[in-house]
Amino acid sequence: MDPVQEEVLDIFKKSGALLEGHFILRSGLRSGHFFQCARVCEHMDLVSRLAELLIAKLPDMREVETVISPAMGGLVIGQEVARQLGKRFIFAEKHPDQLMLRRNFQIRPGERLLLVEDVITRGGRVQETLDLIDSRAGLCEAAAVLVDRSAGQARFPVPLVSLLEFTFPTYDPDKLPDHLRNIPAVKPGS
Repeated sequence: MDPVQEEVLDIFKKSGALLEGHFILRSGLRSGHFFQCARVCEHMDLVSRLAELLIAKLPDMREVETVISPAMGGLVIGQEVARQLGKRFIFAEKHPDQLMLRRNFQIRPGERLLLVEDVITRGGRVQETLDLIDSRAGLCEAAAVLVDRSAGQARFPVPLVSLLEFTFPTYDPDKLPDHLRNIPAVKPGS
C-alpha cells in the first residue's frame, strides 16, 4: 500500500468511518465491512485533506467548469473538491427512484464536469450520474472517488481516479457465510 493509501485508510479508521458488522450495501450485496464516509465528513479538516489528496491524483482540471456529485454520499467531498478547485458545485438526487437534477440546477450542452463520489462498490450511482450528464450533452472529464471497493473492477466511459482501492468480500443475500448469517443486517446509508 502506498503512503497516500495508508494515510487515507488511517483517516477512515481514526474517524470511525470503517465499520465492521453485517451491512446491506446500496448494490444489494452484503458485506462484513462498510465505509461510512459521513463519519469522516464530520471533520472538515479531514474532508479538506481528502479533497487535497484526491485533487493531486486528478489529471488537469483547468477546463472543468462544474463538479457534480450524487446525493447523499458525495455531497460533502464533492463540494470541498469544487471549493479547492474554484469550480461551481451541483448535485443529483433520487426523486422518487430516478437520479435527477433538481433545485434548478442545469448542465449546459458542452459543459465540462468532474464527477465526485465517496465510495463505489459496483459504481451504480456514478454510472447514473454519467448518464444524467450525457442526457444534458455535458462532458464528464473524470470520475473521482474516495474509496473504490471494486478494487479497480468498476469500469466507466471516463477515467476513474480513487484515493483507496480496497475490497472486502461481498455476498449475495442468499449466499451468506456463517459469520454474517448470524448477525442482523443493517443498511447504514451512504
